[in-house]
Amino acid sequence: MTITYKTKGTCSSKMTAEVEDGVIRSLQVEGGCDGNLQGISKLVVGMQVEDVIERLEGIRCGRKATSCPDQLARALKQAL
Repeated sequence: MTITYKTKGTCSSKMTAEVEDGVIRSLQVEGGCDGNLQGISKLVVGMQVEDVIERLEGIRCGRKATSCPDQLARALKQAL
């Protein structure tokens, strides 16, 4: 399944994840801090969706109420 999510409150603008049998197969993020988001993308590939949500949900970026990792968790949660 392909999950496309328009982010809110972050520098990134859109996330697209491929999920198969509850496992993230790929993640692309548009905008944001390129190096950090490439790193996050590589780290979450192969992980169970529930594990990614548990680890990333609630992370904040500075004084913002959310972050790119938190937005990924929200996108995955919404898709469940």
